[in-house]
Amino acid sequence: MKADGTLETARLRIRPWHDTEADRRFFHRINHDEQVMRFYPWRQTREEADEKLDQIRARAAEVGFGWAVAEMRDSGTPVGFTGLSRLHDDSIAAGAVEIGWRYVPESWGNGLASEAARALLAHGFDELGLDRIIAFAVDSNQASIAVMQRIGMTARPELDFDHPGVPDTHPQLRHHVFYEMFAGDPRP
Repeated sequence: MKADGTLETARLRIRPWHDTEADRRFFHRINHDEQVMRFYPWRQTREEADEKLDQIRARAAEVGFGWAVAEMRDSGTPVGFTGLSRLHDDSIAAGAVEIGWRYVPESWGNGLASEAARALLAHGFDELGLDRIIAFAVDSNQASIAVMQRIGMTARPELDFDHPGVPDTHPQLRHHVFYEMFAGDPRP
C-alpha cells in the first residue's frame, strides 16, 4: 500500500483499521450483521469484535499488510471489510495469502467488492511481490464466488475442502470452494 497505508480505487479508499470508536463500531457491525455473516457460523459480540480488531491491527503491523476497511472515497463512509492476509491455518494452504471481503448489504450489487479486489490483487503482486493469492468461500456463496471469477481467479476443485473451523452444528457452511491466482496470470 502507499506510504500512508491506503489504497485507492475509483470509488473506494482501502485503509488500515484505526483504534477509534467509529472503526470499532463498524467492525462490530460487519461481524455481527445476520445478512453479512450468513455464510459464517458465528456472530461477534462487541467485546469479541474489539478483541479481534486488536489482533488484526497487531498482525498487520507485524506483517506489513492485512485486513482493512473499505470506505467510500467521496464520503468516508465505511462499507466493507477487505484485504490480504496470511492464513493462520496451514491445513488449508500452508503459508498462503488470502484475499477476502465482506460488505454491508446496502452496498451490495454495485461492484465494490470486485473493484477493491482487483486493486488488492495488483497491490499484492506488483507492490508486495507475492507469487500466489488464494480465496475460498462456502460452496453456496454465489456472490463471493462470482467476485473470484470476475477478478480472474481460477477454480481449483481438487483443492476444495471442508473448513476445519466450522463446527458440526453448521454442516451447510462446511464445504468450501478454492480459487487462486498467480503473479503471472492474466488480470481482467
